[in-house]
Amino acid sequence: MLSGSRCPVCAEPWVAPRLLPCLHLLCAPCLRRLGAPGRTAALSVLCPVCDAEVALPPGGVAQLTPDYLALGRGAAATGGCDMCVDGAAVRRCRTCGAHLCLFCSRAHRRQKKTASHTVAELENIKDCSQAGKPLFCPSHPTEELRLFCEQCDWPICRDCVIDGHQQHPYDFTGNVIYRHGNSLRELLKSIQQHMDTLEDVLDQIDDTGNAIHSRAEAVAAEISLFADGYVKAIEEHRDQLLKQLEDLKVQNENLLHLQKAQLEQLLLDMRTGMEFTEHLLARGSDLEILITKGVVASRLARLNSVAYSTHPSVDNGIQFSPQERAGQRCGYEVFGAILNKVVDPAKCTLQGEDLHNARQNQLTGFTVLCNDTTGEQMGRGGETVQVTVTHKDKRDCTVKATVYDNSDGTYHISYSPEEPGLYAVCVCVKGQHVQGSPFTLTVKNKFRKHQGVFHCCTFCSSRGRKAPHCACGGTMPGEGSAFPSLLESGGFVASSPTSCRWIPRLWPWTRRSPQLPPLVMLWTSHGEFRVFGWATQ
Repeated sequence: MLSGSRCPVCAEPWVAPRLLPCLHLLCAPCLRRLGAPGRTAALSVLCPVCDAEVALPPGGVAQLTPDYLALGRGAAATGGCDMCVDGAAVRRCRTCGAHLCLFCSRAHRRQKKTASHTVAELENIKDCSQAGKPLFCPSHPTEELRLFCEQCDWPICRDCVIDGHQQHPYDFTGNVIYRHGNSLRELLKSIQQHMDTLEDVLDQIDDTGNAIHSRAEAVAAEISLFADGYVKAIEEHRDQLLKQLEDLKVQNENLLHLQKAQLEQLLLDMRTGMEFTEHLLARGSDLEILITKGVVASRLARLNSVAYSTHPSVDNGIQFSPQERAGQRCGYEVFGAILNKVVDPAKCTLQGEDLHNARQNQLTGFTVLCNDTTGEQMGRGGETVQVTVTHKDKRDCTVKATVYDNSDGTYHISYSPEEPGLYAVCVCVKGQHVQGSPFTLTVKNKFRKHQGVFHCCTFCSSRGRKAPHCACGGTMPGEGSAFPSLLESGGFVASSPTSCRWIPRLWPWTRRSPQLPPLVMLWTSHGEFRVFGWATQ
C-alpha cells in the first residue's frame, strides 16, 4: 500500500525517506537500525513491511533513492502557514510559492501586489512534493536539477555537465519525461495482465478446495454406507478409512493453502508496485518520476519475470473402490480402499519393437504403460489415451489409430499406414504428452531396393536345374509347366533373400515388367548381368 505522511517503523513524520527495491518507504535512521548490530555497513536489510530481504547499494542507506513524493506528503500534512504563525497551510500560491492558511489565502488575494497570483489547494497540486519548490543538485547545491543524462540515467544540473557528463547524451527533463513515463506505463500494462491471471488462479484454487472438500464428504458418505453392512469389524474398518481420507484431504488442502499463500504474496507485491507506480505517474513531477524511475522499473521487471503455476497444485482425484481387498478386521475379511493413485503423463512410457519403423499397408503398433506420480504402474484401466499419426510432408494425410485398454494400466495402439514417408506420432494421456512423445515414425515402401548378380540366361544361372536360384540365394518361382515358357521368353530375375520374381525380357534388354518398378542392368565381361532393381519383401 502507499505510504502516508509517517514512517511505518517509527510512526513519526518522514526523516530523509528512502525507497527500497521492494517499493516500500522507510526513514533513513530506521533503515540504519535494521542493519546487523556491530557491523559498519549492512549488505542487506529485511523490509519490515513485506518481510523481503533487499540488497543495499555499495554506498549503504545513503545511496538509496530518495522519495520526494513522501516528503511532499509530509510537508503538506505538517507544514504551517508562511504568512502567520498559528495557521495550518491548506493552500499554496503558484506564483510566489508561499503556503497559506485559509485566512491568509483570502488576504493574499485582496492585496494589490498579490491579487493576480494563482492560489490552489495543496491536495490538488500535482507537484506538491517538497512544497513544489525546485530540486537542487546534491553535488552543486546552488544549481537546480533541470537536465537528464541518458547514459547515466540520472537527473543532473548544468555544472554536472561540465564536471563529468560533457560527452554524455543529455536533454531537458521536460523533453525526456514522456518517453520514460511511457516505458513505466508499458510495464504497468504487463503487470496488470499478470494480476488478472493470478486472480483467476486464486479463484480456481478456491473452487478446487471446495471441490476437494465436497468430494471428500461424498466419499465419506460412500464409505459409511459400505461399512454399515458389517458389525464391529466393519465399523473399525470404516473409522480407519475415514481417518485416512481426512489425512489425505488435509494434505491436499495444505498444499493448496501453501500455493495460495505464495500466489497471494506475489499478487500483493504486484499490487504494491502497480499502485506505487500509478501514484508516481499521477502525482509526481517530471523530475520526481525520472529520479524514481530506475528502482521502479527494476522492481516491475523483476515482478514480471516471476514464474508461477497457472493451475492448482493438486486435483480432486480422490476415489473409493469397494472391490479392493483391505485385509482382516477382527477375523473378518473386509473390502474397500481409498484410491489416490493418479496417472502422471510425464511418468508414462512407450514400449514396442515397431515403435519407430513400419511398412506400408502393414498392421503395426506399440504399448503405452500408464504410471502414477511415483512411477508405479496404475494396475487398472479407464484412462483417456489419445494417439494421432500425421504425415510430416502431407498434413492432410493421417492414420487412424486404435486404442485397446488392457485393463491393467497398459494400452495397445495399432495402426496401418497407407502412405510411405515420415510421420509424427503424438501419444497423450489426459491431454498431456507421455515420455517419448511426439516421436518420428518411418514408413517404408512395400518394395525395397535390391542388388543381385545374374547370368545371361536363367538356364545358365541354374546350371541346367529345373528350379533355378538367384545369386542372392532366393528361389525363383515358375517351376513345372511355367518354366519352359519363361526360358523361351529369355527371362531373368530380380530378387531378395526371401523371394524372387521372374521378369520377361527381350533384346536389347530394355523390356520392363508391368508388375515391378524399372530395372537397371549392367553387362560384365564374364557373361553375367549385374541387376540393380526392386523386389518384393
